[in-house]
Amino acid sequence: MNSDLEKTFVDFFKPNQRLIHKICRIYTDNTEDHEDLFQEITIQLWKSFPGFKGEAKFSTWMYRVALNTAITLFRKPQKKELKHSEIDISSLKMEYETYEDDEYKLKKKYQAVYKLSDIEKALIMMYLEDKPYREISDILGITEGNARVKMNRAKNNLKLKINEG
Repeated sequence: MNSDLEKTFVDFFKPNQRLIHKICRIYTDNTEDHEDLFQEITIQLWKSFPGFKGEAKFSTWMYRVALNTAITLFRKPQKKELKHSEIDISSLKMEYETYEDDEYKLKKKYQAVYKLSDIEKALIMMYLEDKPYREISDILGITEGNARVKMNRAKNNLKLKINEG
């Protein structure tokens, strides 16, 4: 493997690792699935990295790859089993950093988000990250107007889920 490519990938990946944890948290409901999804997203990012042209911000590109991976693997109601990949990413010298938050209110909100549709989960997560609608539309491959409409619906649905719980 090209060590310059590996170093560049790790340099881009490390400061954005928390983003992947957030995606894993809203698309999984247990630690084992979270870790498996994190690994699968990392593998997909690494496999796709040579095609990253820098036309968008790395975080935007990372969101798109991570969300597509999560949505594909954990689509309801048929939760797919993760298949183990033959790619060895251990040579990238990255550490798995845990992302813990034990506050009760935050857990309740995550539980409510988990009940949303795949697209609504993505929208709420990007809203919480203060992503502009232009970037949200680029990540999801929809128009900016459609992103605004879907966001309002997702927020309303989330309020209902939080109040139910």
